[in-house]
Amino acid sequence: MSYYGSSSSGGQNSRRVDYGRTYVVRPKGRHLATIVWLHGLGDNGASWSQLLDSLPLPNIKWICPTAATQPVTAFGGFPCSAWFDVEDTSIDGRDDIEGLDASAAHIANLLSSEPCDVKLGIAGFSMGAAVALHSAACYAHGKFTSGSPYPIKLDSVISLSGWLPCSRTLRGKMESSHISVRRAASLPILLSHGRVDDVVAYRNGERSAEILRSSGFSYMSFKPYNGLGHYTIPEEMDDVCKWLSSTLGLSRSR
Repeated sequence: MSYYGSSSSGGQNSRRVDYGRTYVVRPKGRHLATIVWLHGLGDNGASWSQLLDSLPLPNIKWICPTAATQPVTAFGGFPCSAWFDVEDTSIDGRDDIEGLDASAAHIANLLSSEPCDVKLGIAGFSMGAAVALHSAACYAHGKFTSGSPYPIKLDSVISLSGWLPCSRTLRGKMESSHISVRRAASLPILLSHGRVDDVVAYRNGERSAEILRSSGFSYMSFKPYNGLGHYTIPEEMDDVCKWLSSTLGLSRSR
């Protein structure tokens, strides 16, 4: 099943964004969790929906949106599907905060109408992983960077081959609020990264994990993969399935 996405923004003054097509993979068993899965730069929701549909996770509903087509600085302004503008894929690059907030708001909106007894998660690959981690920070802080309230409770976040945006300011924001520290400490996060990734360097994944941990996200796992480049492999997806089953308690119910 699929439907077409709409416009969204991360705050009153944020730019309006027209998102592409959203694909939904319905649970094959009892619906216990809903996870939004975010594709990488230049990709779309369809490719991931096909892979996710094949995973042995019958209790998960997957929502696979497609980013808006927009000019990307890293490509000399050439337009492609992107969750935000990016100059380089590292934690030291310039942060398109407005674009990050807009995408995080769009994702939160996709999850906001799910049943109250269903656990909610955000996962992504590469640029999609960066938005997932930005969403984790917004959830812990209780608001988007723009100041608008973050509207949902997250139960899991997954980053594959990604990086942490706004890393320079995260620790200071977290330390300013006891509530943020408690939320951060209770949010399960899985980071996976290939050691020979030539698009998002392995060190960026490693440093992202270090910054998250030092900022209070203690319920976090970092999984490196020898010989893995900027793509996924069955071993990595098997580990994702095991982590989700354990973290969300899915193995106890079919």
